[in-house]
Amino acid sequence: MVKISKGKFEFLEKLSDKNGVIAALAIDQRGSLKRMIGAAQGKDATVEELADFKTLVSKELTPYASAILLDPEYGIPAGKARAASCGLLTSYEKTGYDATEPGRIPDLLPNWSVKRIKENGGTAVKLLVYFDPDEPDEINDVKKAFVERIGSECKAEDIPLFFEIVTYDEKITDKEEYAKVKPQKVLDSIKVFTQERYGIDVLKLEVPVDMSRVEGVGENAPVYTAEEAKNYFLEVDKLTTIPYIWLSAGVSTELFQKTLVFAHDAGAKYNGVLCGRATWRDGVEAYGKGGEEGAIKWLRSQGKANVEELNAILAENATPWYEKFGGKDKIEVVD
Repeated sequence: MVKISKGKFEFLEKLSDKNGVIAALAIDQRGSLKRMIGAAQGKDATVEELADFKTLVSKELTPYASAILLDPEYGIPAGKARAASCGLLTSYEKTGYDATEPGRIPDLLPNWSVKRIKENGGTAVKLLVYFDPDEPDEINDVKKAFVERIGSECKAEDIPLFFEIVTYDEKITDKEEYAKVKPQKVLDSIKVFTQERYGIDVLKLEVPVDMSRVEGVGENAPVYTAEEAKNYFLEVDKLTTIPYIWLSAGVSTELFQKTLVFAHDAGAKYNGVLCGRATWRDGVEAYGKGGEEGAIKWLRSQGKANVEELNAILAENATPWYEKFGGKDKIEVVD
């Protein structure tokens, strides 16, 4: 039997759809979304416009999602506008990292805590850390202690921790070259953060390969055969001892949908997705050109269609989060 606290169990149920799959939207982007809106309208975007677009996405698309990921800096109005059936993941980290020091060291929003996130209606805490398992121990040990602290904070407040790992290598800037080392970095990172000491409830993972470079799938020169790529997905599934979901990581809607089917066919029993730009990216253009009215029109047509297509794919290819523990009858809910 696996023991899960009552609060965490109830929140995980709230974050899942009727099939036990986490079908979450992500719009916690801050600086990058502000730049996208500015580029679409041909002038700098305001903070109000940033919050407005997030709110429109939340209001129009959360009736079709099991959860939404928002930031507490600009996303509070969007959180209040979400559908009652939709769970709320809240980002706890500052966006980006300090580029003036080595190691992409993470930091938290200074005027937020897990207690405050929960008081604001959050049903889970999301934490992102850039991690290279091949960095020196003096860098990675700082990150490990950082995650341990947040895990303990979430345990104290009885709220799930969704942990997002974004791998990198400071020495490799070429995307094709990085694609060659990415699988091992993803796998080695999973080995670290599935350890119980970190208190992570759900892993938010990059897919282990660059799907645009898989033979017969992507549009770029292949780095992996389809068989090699499938084996990497299978390795992820074997290594994860807790529920895990895939990030869309900025790829196109079409490629992300292909990825979900590919992962399933490879044998990866993933438990859902956190889908950001692949869902709403073109809505930014509609907002920039046509304001709220243009965005609403796009969200109610193509945006809704994107979410519904994703839900249909998840219904066929994803596995309920509790199956990671062998089913609900293998979970003991404790106070």
